[in-house]
Amino acid sequence: MKTITSLAVLVIIIGVFNTNISVYGQEIKKERNYGFSIAPQFGLAGGQAKEIVYPTDTKGEYLSELIWEMNPVFYLGMQLEFGLIDPMKKPGFFSSLSAKFGIPGKTGSMEDRDWQSTENSNLTNFSSHTNETRQFIWLDAMAGATLPVKSLFFVKPFLGVSYMHFDFVAKDGYRKYAEKKKEGIYSSIDEAKDIPMSGDVILYTQDWFVIAAGVGLGYKFNSAFSFDLSFQISPFTFCYDQDEHLLTHTSYKDYTRYGFFFEPRVALAFTPVKWLELCMDVSYRYIGESKGESYTKKVGDSNYLPDANQVGTSLSLLRSSLMAKIRF
Repeated sequence: MKTITSLAVLVIIIGVFNTNISVYGQEIKKERNYGFSIAPQFGLAGGQAKEIVYPTDTKGEYLSELIWEMNPVFYLGMQLEFGLIDPMKKPGFFSSLSAKFGIPGKTGSMEDRDWQSTENSNLTNFSSHTNETRQFIWLDAMAGATLPVKSLFFVKPFLGVSYMHFDFVAKDGYRKYAEKKKEGIYSSIDEAKDIPMSGDVILYTQDWFVIAAGVGLGYKFNSAFSFDLSFQISPFTFCYDQDEHLLTHTSYKDYTRYGFFFEPRVALAFTPVKWLELCMDVSYRYIGESKGESYTKKVGDSNYLPDANQVGTSLSLLRSSLMAKIRF
């Protein structure tokens, strides 16, 4: 009898324990609203970086303009995300971090123009070279909220921070310089001959830091297809660049700021299973002419000295990628 009673008590305890485990498990399942995802990606970017010197006593809009092409740069990257598993159900929080690293190679041309005349705004110097992109680094971090609207779509206000680093070398090509008659006076550049050049000519790096506000819109067509549209905007852009002219043995360091930044982005995703999302996205990043100060020195000098001319930098890049997002 005691044995039967003991077994009965044991069965009851196990039943209660199992029930608690089941209930507890259900509670955990109900409370797991958030999840992580990791997404390897492959893509390409095309556009140009600009380096500008503004005139003091010459007639042209610019004293000098150098255009560095990236047409195109192929890159590999990774994106990490944390957020609501289903942002259509309730308001929530999200954050993401992404990194893109370009594959070094030839990416078009670099063109260098000068307008040195004090008499008119005619072009006086021109050179064209092969541009080789040696480094391409693009880091983005953002955080914000997801706010569903009547189970139709969700809105994503967010703040973003971005860092970009580009390292170029201009090599080979040719130059064409107008004849200098006297100080500030030049003949037509059409009368000048093309002079071939060989080897490295100019080394150039740009480092950008951007703080921006953005808003996004997400929409699910059905359980398999979804659409995402976002837009970022900001005046808070900061750039440090360094230019080394190897033939004249001159180095420049520039600090520019407050170029107008905007970036629209659109993405289309396909979810064949719950844990996998295949995504294609396209974005256009533009930073208008940011202005600032320049410092220069000759090879062998110990210190950089302030340059009389104001300088500027700008950037425009069209980027697209394919990624496979794995959810946890």
